[in-house]
Amino acid sequence: MNCFNARVTDYSPPLRSLAEGHWFKLICGASFQCLPDVRNLALVFALAGADCIDIAADPAVVSAARDGIAAARHWLAAHPALNNGHGVRMQPGSPWLMVSLNDGEDPHFRKAEFDPQGCLADCHRPCESICPADAIAFTDLAPTATPHLSDLASPQMSGVLDDRCYGCGRCLPVCPIHHIHTRSYVSSPVAIAPLILPDVDAIEIHTQVGRLADFERLWGAIAPHKNRLKALAISCPDGEELLEYLWAIHQLITPMPCPVIWQTDGRAMSGDIGKGATHATIRLGQKVLHGGPPGYVQLAGGTNAYTVPKLRELGLLRPLAPSGSQGETLSNFPRTIHGVAYGSYARTLLSPILQTLATQPPNPIHLGEQSLQPSEASQALEAFPALLHSALQQAIELISPLKLNESDLTPAIASTNQP
Repeated sequence: MNCFNARVTDYSPPLRSLAEGHWFKLICGASFQCLPDVRNLALVFALAGADCIDIAADPAVVSAARDGIAAARHWLAAHPALNNGHGVRMQPGSPWLMVSLNDGEDPHFRKAEFDPQGCLADCHRPCESICPADAIAFTDLAPTATPHLSDLASPQMSGVLDDRCYGCGRCLPVCPIHHIHTRSYVSSPVAIAPLILPDVDAIEIHTQVGRLADFERLWGAIAPHKNRLKALAISCPDGEELLEYLWAIHQLITPMPCPVIWQTDGRAMSGDIGKGATHATIRLGQKVLHGGPPGYVQLAGGTNAYTVPKLRELGLLRPLAPSGSQGETLSNFPRTIHGVAYGSYARTLLSPILQTLATQPPNPIHLGEQSLQPSEASQALEAFPALLHSALQQAIELISPLKLNESDLTPAIASTNQP
């Protein structure tokens, strides 16, 4: 399929978004395996109109994300008014699910760990306070202290909560005795392909300059399954001879029966640090746009609320098509950024709501005439409409600048206030 000559009106919703330059991907994290959070993040961002949800290549995580997307469909069926507001654009079959694989050492595929018995008795625990995922817990909190979500979920646990850690590494340099280390892992696609690929739509391969032989070995295990894919993403940080490396990958994987997305990983897992974190990924996106191989260019690594306004200021996003337009061929436009992926920044936005959810008693879910009992509804965000709408408003505020014209932004956000 030649995606650069097909008319965008012929595409499925996620591919149309990619072709028109307003593709939004949520990154749950290649190592993030907190199933309740993955499930509820998938629910919220599916309702908000995400085109793709990137998750760990783990059967339990895939199942949790699929459950969240299914819950979003059920919720929309029971609350059709939500589908009429600007910004709520979920359609049957979307968003796509994407799993991440790696061909070697990569910060996205690691976990922090330490033995809490070796910690200093009087340590002020900077690791705990700096962790953006509440993945570090100590059980000897004072009674007046505010508990973390991790403490509530596992009250007898001290150290790193493995399912919550996504490998950002911020705890490593702040430990006063350098007690924290990491363990890394490399994907085994031969083992996971039969378990994962039937239930996902796309694959993302994390690689780095100089690892073409490693990439080729990984691709050899994936290639027999490529006809199942709706998209293939290649994520690579900057480096010397980056463009030559991407062209070599292009030559290796061509022909592809689906679109190829070049994900420019500017500053991994840093979007929640501050608006300046986005500059590296924008510079890298420009570099790949101007000299990289054919395919769509999508930003990641340092993306936040500042990213889309800056892209528009630089003229790197295509103008949004007028509502009801018939679309144009992509060959009529200069190459531009076609999508933005948000990871740590998006998850941090919803973290307070998910922490509040963890403290709530089980509550039945009412979907029209159907009611799920508390035992089935535990940790289900849609069982608490006020929390769901707060989360949905946050998600739509993040997605809307990429999806909507400026004149539509206010009604997009206001539409989430319906009971």
